[in-house]
This record gives sequence, C-alpha cells and structure tokens, in this order.
Amino acid sequence: MAVTGNAIDWKLMGRVMHYVRPYRITFAIAAFLTVFLAVVVLIQPILIQKTLDNYIVVGNYDGLVFMVGLMIAQLIIQTLAQYYQTFLTNSLGQSVIRDLRKDVFNHIISLRLRYFDRTPIGMLITRTVSDLETIADIFSEGLISITGDMLVVVSIIIYMLNEDWKLTLITLIPIPFLLLATYIFKEAIKVSFQEVRTQVSQLNTFLQEHISGIGIIQYFAREEQEMGKFKAVNMKYRDANIRSNWYYSIFFPVVEILFAMCMGLLVWYGCKRILSDQQLAAMTAHGKGITAGRIVEFIALLNLLFRPIRQLADKFNTLQMGMVGADRIFKVLDTDDIAENKGTIKSGEIKGDIKFEDVWFAYVDDNWVLKNISFEVKPGETLALVGATGAGKSSTINILNRFYDIGKGKVLLDGKDLHEYETGFLRSKIATVIQDVFLFSDTIANNISLNNPAISLDRIIAAAKDVGAHEFIERLPGGYQYNVMERGATLSAGQAQLISFIRALVYDPAILVLDEATSSVDTETEELIQNAIGKLMQGRTAIVIAHRLSTIQSADKIIVLDHGEIKEIGTHQELLRIPNGYYRKLYDLQFNSAGIAR
Repeated sequence: MAVTGNAIDWKLMGRVMHYVRPYRITFAIAAFLTVFLAVVVLIQPILIQKTLDNYIVVGNYDGLVFMVGLMIAQLIIQTLAQYYQTFLTNSLGQSVIRDLRKDVFNHIISLRLRYFDRTPIGMLITRTVSDLETIADIFSEGLISITGDMLVVVSIIIYMLNEDWKLTLITLIPIPFLLLATYIFKEAIKVSFQEVRTQVSQLNTFLQEHISGIGIIQYFAREEQEMGKFKAVNMKYRDANIRSNWYYSIFFPVVEILFAMCMGLLVWYGCKRILSDQQLAAMTAHGKGITAGRIVEFIALLNLLFRPIRQLADKFNTLQMGMVGADRIFKVLDTDDIAENKGTIKSGEIKGDIKFEDVWFAYVDDNWVLKNISFEVKPGETLALVGATGAGKSSTINILNRFYDIGKGKVLLDGKDLHEYETGFLRSKIATVIQDVFLFSDTIANNISLNNPAISLDRIIAAAKDVGAHEFIERLPGGYQYNVMERGATLSAGQAQLISFIRALVYDPAILVLDEATSSVDTETEELIQNAIGKLMQGRTAIVIAHRLSTIQSADKIIVLDHGEIKEIGTHQELLRIPNGYYRKLYDLQFNSAGIAR
C-alpha cells in the first residue's frame, strides 16, 4: 500500500519525484514561492497593528496614508506570488502526468495478450485516466500546498507567541480539540476516498464492457436487466460519495465552532487585559500592556491560521489518494508480463520457413492447450489448420506472433528460434487477417496504413484494386477518406474484411495468416476474397485456419487438430483416403449439410 496510517511511502514518492527531474527548475521556483508566501501573509496583520496603534490612535494622517500604501503593495505582491505559485504547481502536475501517461500507455501496449485476458479493460482505463489525475493533485493540492500551509501555521504561531505568549496560549486553548477533530476526519475521509476510487474503477469497467457489448444486450432484449445491474453499481458509487460528503458536513462546522471559541477567548482575554492595563496606568501613571491594535492583529492572524487548518486534512487526504493512485499506476508499470524485445535480428529478409518442434502450450499453468505439436511449413507453402472449436488452431498462430510463449519445445523461423528475432521486426513480417476485424474510428486510408507514413495512398489504392475493393471504397462519401467510425460500424462485415486484406497486402509480409478470414462474409464477397487470397499467397508462406473445408483444398499441407493434438497431416486428397479419419468425417459432415441446405 502507498499509505499506512500517517506514514507516506517515501520510496513511492521518490518514484513520482523521478518524473519531476525534467521540470526541477519549475519545482524549485514553486517551492521558493511557497516559502515566500508563508512569510508574506504575516506582513498584513503586522501592518494593521502598526497602523492602528501608531497612526490612527494618535491621528497621524500622513502616516496612515503611507501604511495603507504599504498594505496595498503587500496585497499586490502576495496576489502575484499566489498566482505564479498556483500556475506553476498545476503546470508541474500536468507535465508529470503527461510523461507518466505516455509511459503507462507505452507499457500497456507492450504487454502480452494474456495480461488482457485476466485484466478488465475498464480498470486499465481508470488507471490511465482518473488515477493519473490524482497524481497531478500531489503537486497542485498536495505536497507543495501542504508544505506551504504548515509553514504558514508554524510561522503564525511563532510570531503570536513572540508578540504575546499569554494571549496566544489563552486564544489557542481549542487547538488540541481541532487537531483531534482533524485527525479523525483525515482517517475517515481516507477510507471513504479509497472506496470512491474503487467504485469509480468498477463503474468504468461496467460501462466499458456493456457499451462494447451493446449489440448482445439488444439482441437478447437484456436492456432492463442490465439497467438494473447498472443501477446497483451506480448506487454504490453514489453512496461512497455521500459518505465522503457527510464527513465534510460534520468536520467544517466543527472547525467553525472551534474558530469561534478561539475568537471569543481572544476578545474576552484581550479586553480583560486592556481594562486591567488601563486601571494600572491610572494608578501608577506608567502602566502599558495590550492594545486595541494587538487585538485586531491577533484576529487577523487567527483567520490566517484557521484558513490552512481547515484545508490541511483534506489536502493530506488528497496527497494520500495521489499516492494510492501512484501505487496503482506503478503496479501496472511494474507488470513484467512483457514480450521480450531483445532479439538480435532486427532486419533482413524472412523466407518463411516455419518449424514447430514438440511444442507444448498452456494459457494457465499446466492446462495444456497444445500438446507435442510438430510440423514444418516450407517457404511459399500453404498450411491449413482444421478442427473443432477449442482444438488449438488460433493458439498456434498466437504462438507464431509471440503473443504468448510456449511452455515446452521450440519454434523456429528460417532455422532460428523466435526469441532471436526482435518482436517488432518479427510481427512486421507476419500479416494476420482475423474473423473479427477491428477498425479504428478513422479514415479507410488510415485504417489500411495504420498511419504508417511509409505507405502512400497510391500503394493503398493499388492494393485495393488487387483485392477488388477499390470500387466499393470509391462509392463511399469521401472515398478513402471516409470515416468508418468505431469498430467499422458503418461498414458491412464483408467490407471490413476486405479492408483487412488490403491492410495485409500493403505491408508486404513474408508470412500470411488467415484466421477464419472468410467465415463472416457473403458468397459474392467471398469470391472477391478468394481471388485476393490467391494474390496474397503468391511467394508467401501461408497458414490458413478455416471451418469451410472448400477453401483449403488446394493447401500444400492440412493439419487436423483435436484437443490440442495433431491427429492427421496430409493433403486434401490424402486425408480423404484415410478410412474413418477425422478430416473425412468433417468433410462428409459439411458436404451433407451443404447438400441438405441446397
């Protein structure tokens, strides 16, 4: 945890401060202005006291004008210092979280897919957005601000004790009760804030999942039930905020009552002293003690003293919540579930010779998804993977892309272990077309090039013509500049699939992977895609996953997987000749189904 009791995890604070180093001049100026303000705020009450006792009482008009001028100058200086201090601390906080957010996002996109298998996306959004904002508060309302407030409190108390220690001690009798109330409030609001942050994360997770799955909700008419779940999540978030507001509604009136008590003690004891001093002066002709100016000065000092005390507990909790946010952020950054990118092979030609040697793979512990898988695909050959759902087909291509690492065995590319290739270079040579095409909320051209400046529009158009998609793209408003909206919502499944083929073609991969690439398109579009596949496969190693056996009959090699094991290997004709074989059964089942359908 970032915070235990009153103690701040200084190691964690050190990691946050590491991001301040590029802005250390800004930090130094802000810190100086904080100290400067702690001194400047004392000047005005002192000037008020001097004005009352030395000029107003004796009727010195010229001196009064001069003192008023000094007070105006002090106010201007204080205002300017406060402005720059606030601006610099907020600027510092935003600069830090900008840099930290870049590191967090860069780290997240480098994590293995298995991390996202077990981590809600809404939680990561919370970490990257709202939790990072709490770190900005460490600078704008936390560390520097708390330091400044404490300096103000200490300097005021020291000054008051120096001026009149008896009056100060009597006036500050309620302060221990204020400190106790502040401590209780701080502890209560800390727990409340943590609950609010937890509920924010759960609310974001719920919204992300349900908005992404809105189609399923509407298909099955689950709107009313899901609305009920949302009400429950939203209710918990509301209750957490109400609890924190309730603590504020108790604390601040208590502070005001204690402030009024301090003020009452000040006026009572001050006036008593004034009357006693006047009687003593009348009797001895030389008595002199507390003055009206001193009372007014102490009233002003009390106002200055209670202003930061009212906010200290809140600001300390802001600091604590910033530390909790930092703790969560650094836990994400400390996640070491990253695909190693230390391969020495970063360039060169990839022929596409793929070899699996006794490969075992599991997503969780020893729950093997692939068992003792061995095969080889020569450069330019086409390998087809078939089998029932869950047989391990997609896991095979995930391993090839190094989204996941194998448990046992070895995977070779051109005779070299996959770990010898830099991850970015390896994936740049493998183009994968999947069934569930993802398109960003951007133009068609940018979705094809993925904003790669090396891919020109002419190259995109040429690839679209090869695939047979140029005509439908040209018919769209704006053509290649048409915005497809989030996840390609304004395109049909077939059109989105064609765009994914263009994307694969423009990147000119050495290895082509097709994962159910034609299963979600109509017959006419499938014909276009089959023609595109033929062009894409020319001179490339290809791995095709397909349920429709008609699309893989020309493959050089077909592997039949069942429960993670290879059951049969051969060409289409070879596999059909195996009596009661797995492939034969799949083929007959599809043929009969197709016949019935006709």
